[in-house]
Amino acid sequence: MRDIPPRYNPKDHEEPIYSKWEIERLFHTEIDRSKEPFTIVIPPPNITGILHMGHALNNTLQDILIRWKRMQGNASLWVPGTDHAGIATQNVVERSLKEKGITRQQMGREKFVEEVWKWREQYGNTIIRQLKRLGASCDWERTRFTMDKGLSEAVLEAFVQLYNKGLIYRGNYIINWCPRCQTALSDEEAPHQDVEGKLYYILYPFKVGEGLKPSPTKVQGIIVATTRPETMLGDVAVAVNPKDRRYKKLIGKKLILPIMGRKIEIIADGFVDKKFGTGAVKVTPSHDSDDFEIAKRHGLQPITVMGPDGKMNENAGRFNGMDRFEARKQIIAELEDKKLLVKIEKHDYAVGHCYRCHTVIEPYLSLQWFVKMKPLAEPAIEAVKSGRIKFYPKRWTKVYLNWMENIRDWCISRQIWWGHRLPVYYCQKCSETIVSKTRPEKCPVCKSADLKQDEDVLDTWFSSWLWPFSTLGWPEETGDLKYFYPTSVLVTAPEILFFWVAKMIMSGIEFRKDIPFRDVYIHGTVRDATGKKMSKSLGNIIDPLEIIDGFGADALRFSIVAITSAGQDVFLSKEKFEIGRNFANKIWNASRFVLMNIGPNPGASNPCPVPLWYGVEHRTQSLADKWILSRLNRTIDAVNKALKNYRFNEAESLVYDFFWHDFCDWYVEMVKPQILNQGAGVEGEGWRVKGILIHVLEDSLKLLHPFMPFVTEAIWQNMEPIRAQARSSLGGILSPSPLVSVAGECIKERPSIMTAPWPVADKHYVNKEIESNMEIVKDIIVNIRNIRSDMNIPYSRKIAAILVPLKQESESVLSDNAEYVKNLAQLDQLVIDKNLKKPKSSLSAVTENFNIFIPLEGVIDIEAEKARLAKKQDSLKQQLMFTDKRLKDKNFMDHAPENVVK
Repeated sequence: MRDIPPRYNPKDHEEPIYSKWEIERLFHTEIDRSKEPFTIVIPPPNITGILHMGHALNNTLQDILIRWKRMQGNASLWVPGTDHAGIATQNVVERSLKEKGITRQQMGREKFVEEVWKWREQYGNTIIRQLKRLGASCDWERTRFTMDKGLSEAVLEAFVQLYNKGLIYRGNYIINWCPRCQTALSDEEAPHQDVEGKLYYILYPFKVGEGLKPSPTKVQGIIVATTRPETMLGDVAVAVNPKDRRYKKLIGKKLILPIMGRKIEIIADGFVDKKFGTGAVKVTPSHDSDDFEIAKRHGLQPITVMGPDGKMNENAGRFNGMDRFEARKQIIAELEDKKLLVKIEKHDYAVGHCYRCHTVIEPYLSLQWFVKMKPLAEPAIEAVKSGRIKFYPKRWTKVYLNWMENIRDWCISRQIWWGHRLPVYYCQKCSETIVSKTRPEKCPVCKSADLKQDEDVLDTWFSSWLWPFSTLGWPEETGDLKYFYPTSVLVTAPEILFFWVAKMIMSGIEFRKDIPFRDVYIHGTVRDATGKKMSKSLGNIIDPLEIIDGFGADALRFSIVAITSAGQDVFLSKEKFEIGRNFANKIWNASRFVLMNIGPNPGASNPCPVPLWYGVEHRTQSLADKWILSRLNRTIDAVNKALKNYRFNEAESLVYDFFWHDFCDWYVEMVKPQILNQGAGVEGEGWRVKGILIHVLEDSLKLLHPFMPFVTEAIWQNMEPIRAQARSSLGGILSPSPLVSVAGECIKERPSIMTAPWPVADKHYVNKEIESNMEIVKDIIVNIRNIRSDMNIPYSRKIAAILVPLKQESESVLSDNAEYVKNLAQLDQLVIDKNLKKPKSSLSAVTENFNIFIPLEGVIDIEAEKARLAKKQDSLKQQLMFTDKRLKDKNFMDHAPENVVK
């Protein structure tokens, strides 16, 4: 056996191992009709992105699944790729140009798009390289980009199909508008954030001559409450609830719009909330979505008072050209001056912000392209209600259905240059609108060749919603599409449930007549140790690459999964990655010990170093042998069930507990005497134990591999010499047993653990009685060790123990396995006698099956120990008196925190 370095250093292994995997094309998957396909499509990261902890968690979970299914024998395909991220990428390139004193308008559209493509070539694959450092086993040969030729063809096909079905239309509607990016945004792209705002109460005077009796005490008008007084310049009415008794007599009366002097009418609409503000609301259809609907119902024409840059326009009168927030200040000042500002109240409310630049968005009346969503949503709702698509955790089902059942049309046009340009052309002669995948030669109506393409591009998500099938070749009917679609599971974050997940379900059913995936696993959000979401602006991010450099990729992967309960948020601190680093070292050290002590047996007639354990009659195995095999097979079964239900941290915890505690802490320690007995013959006890050790180690590494791919591969490579010798000398050492049939498979040449078969649980070896008997033995050892620790008896000092059995069957178990207790508890004498009484000067412990006595005379200085305990007792009495005194102190009780008092 070759020497194995005493320490595991991730930097020595990770890059060479990953290169080997890539060179040998172990991630690549082809159509194989003899195998069941298992497909995952990666949530494509933006080309502007760099690896963050959310990516690390998301991709680790996907990699666990794909490695597990690959080892189970599925044709496992993990499709990678990146998203062109229209707004984000354009912003990045524009900032870069600004530093050179250039604007995109100066460059022109064609040159600017060329510049973005150059940027993408230089920086767009950064995150792909970083995912490789994480250990992601994607089929990189199939990497796609949302603007590559095939996916661009899919976008055009989808647009044309939906337009021809009447599901895409153009219209003037209120949309979310970002004044900074100067583009429309979908509702999901304008997340609401709570802000400290104000509610302004403004008097709208009655028009003179409305027949109202003048009063010196009453306000002559209606008071309206608003959070955005700058938009009042575009008011077309004031609305009240028709059931509001305060205003019934005023409906139909005329008001004078403050500052603008325009006459507007008081109208009745059931949408108005009588309890908000004064119960009277201003109607500004160009700048509020609810007001837009009210105006449509009453036939009122919108007035737009703001431009796309967030500055007031010519309809705003003397405020023309002023920034919206500056205009707000000026308008408030003028209202105060005219005695029309009644009061201002503090009012916290939620305001939409651009998801890219975080600018406060404006509800804005604009001519845009939309997709009718309700017809697409209906079958997507049914797919989830019927159980064809399942959400994990289940609670997300309700969230999905609630959003889908209240879905609004999707604004898909964006006023930027980077992205898929709309396949829409306008005849400059007759104004005909033509939708075509290719540029028409002439107008089909008037035959004019003077055609102009729409300037807008499609929302980035319009390409992403096709991702599960466009990446497999759609709209072509490729072999990959027929074999790998629908995909198996989508692993994603909650924030893109509506952005992306719901839209993919709709598009899959619409364009493929089938669901895009069967399961959706939604993991939690990564937060810092205090519960705050990680972000650059807060300065609380943890860089995954920094963790990989310091702890290793396996440590990052293991630690982040270990603290991730199903669907719950993840609370991270750098210290938590020590969990994974420590476990990686444990795996390495335990494996090294086993491998360094399992070498060729020079005294045996057969040179095979590993007479496979399953070739030994089961009855010849010891309690420890039978127990570890029972625990192994039980663990295999439990891990499979946990992974099948996406309980990742449960699966990882099961393997961790088995390897660290069952295998290392107990089995290896119990069989060390046999391991180190190199003189035993090939049929002897020592070699039987070694066979079991190597088998359990192999299966443990396989179970660990999806979670910690690098350290398991590094150890696997060190195991290969043993496996090679076993293959060459398998010969006649196998005797009949339930597992002989798989013996040949188990020792096939496996250049990588990735291609090794996943362990299969054999219930023949699961034995509750054996496990119960081992617990009896372990319980005794633990109790004796505890007594040693309490009495400060060095582990090197051998002691005696007396055990009085409380159950007859327990006595039999211990009698057969007394050597385990003697070896692991460091005993030179072990007495088992049910008639013995407690010896003089001894300490005792009681278990369910035994009374345990440890004679201390001659082992410790009893008088000195009495003195130590008496001193400790005095100290505790002093503490108790002090505590009692404080609890009687009224001043302390009145001011101390509740938890301190408790």
